[in-house]
Amino acid sequence: MSSVIFNQLTALLDSENARYRVIEHATAGRSEEVAKARGTKIEQGAKALVCHVKGNGIKQHVLAVLPAHRKANLSVLAKQLGGTRASLASPQEVMELTQCVFGAIPPFSFHPQLKLVADPMLFQQEQEIVFNAGSLERSILLNAEDYRRIAQPMLIAFSEENLA
Repeated sequence: MSSVIFNQLTALLDSENARYRVIEHATAGRSEEVAKARGTKIEQGAKALVCHVKGNGIKQHVLAVLPAHRKANLSVLAKQLGGTRASLASPQEVMELTQCVFGAIPPFSFHPQLKLVADPMLFQQEQEIVFNAGSLERSILLNAEDYRRIAQPMLIAFSEENLA
């Protein structure tokens, strides 16, 4: 668990007068299981993926945030950022860039070389979003507009329905 990230995150939210609350819960794997453990809807979940975008002279790390019930289309993400391809970062790179294990990454970038991107769908369905806050056992339920105002992500439509 990254208490450093949790503390950094709550300090930021407090300083920006964000409307949020902390939820303690059991560790769960998939988005559906995490939503159940939190007592929230899966549509409220904000899934954060650390990706590489490459091609056309671009080599960039991206923190791509999308609704938990949707699937990331990495080729669309790459094209929207001017690259030709995108892939998920390794667990080691995720730790280096976020100080979190995969699955515990909040939708905020605290690393200067990690560009923050969010799918607009994140703001179109629910008034509050929920996400792991540096820990697999601790989440934050945050007003969606406060998230948008504080994090200021670049908006790129890159998610698609998860038909699985």
